[in-house]
Amino acid sequence: MSITITQAAQQLGATRAVLSRVFNGHAAISPEMASPIERWLGVEHGGRAELWAGMQLDHDMWRVRQKAIQSEVTHVYPPRPHKANGGKLTLMTT
Repeated sequence: MSITITQAAQQLGATRAVLSRVFNGHAAISPEMASPIERWLGVEHGGRAELWAGMQLDHDMWRVRQKAIQSEVTHVYPPRPHKANGGKLTLMTT
């Protein structure tokens, strides 16, 4: 089945702009969007609102963790000899 963003938006009762932003990763799937998706796709076709909301939460948590990792990486100090390691180089982070 092939459908355009405009057609899908009409069937979901959303604007084309909102649905386009969701599909292109520029907007999150809110509970208000997950519910119409459930009615549109049907539970038997993977449309459960909780599934969509859960996937959004998983994605949001992944982004938070990635941001935290990037923050840690930017605080890595240059390697320096450490007496406790017999003079070997170690990375020290804050």
